[in-house]
Amino acid sequence: MRICFIILSIAYIVGIFLFADSSAVSSIAAFNPYSLLHIPLYGILSLLLFLSIAPYKLMKARRTSQSNDLGEEGRTNRISQTHQTNQTQWTKYFILAGCLASGLAAVDEYNQSFIPSRTASIGDVFLDLIGILVFLFLLSRFMKSRKHLILGRSTP
Repeated sequence: MRICFIILSIAYIVGIFLFADSSAVSSIAAFNPYSLLHIPLYGILSLLLFLSIAPYKLMKARRTSQSNDLGEEGRTNRISQTHQTNQTQWTKYFILAGCLASGLAAVDEYNQSFIPSRTASIGDVFLDLIGILVFLFLLSRFMKSRKHLILGRSTP
């Protein structure tokens, strides 16, 4: 599954750079006066990068089958400890995906400075960063909500 996300990420990045000088971008620009499409564009990129970097076993929510000697409380504590360890590991993947996407946003704007029909803008990089942060925040909230589903808690 991870290889699919790696391929999708690479194709998405190549698409961003190849379509920077296309007529499709020029026609979309009429409907995008404040360059707000940068937010979902780089948000999706950060999501794809996270999914291609993070090991699948971290994202997979599962109940570990423990022996019956532990009881319900013991199993719940063991799952909670495992989730805290996984969440610590997730943090480095969130940071790495965010840094990669931010670096690509800066390189994309630099690339646009050489395209006659486009202009490079620090405001576009700022919008890219907003998209990256929003999507990674939503993904982290989704991961946390999965913990509560696993533990059987009703409130996140």
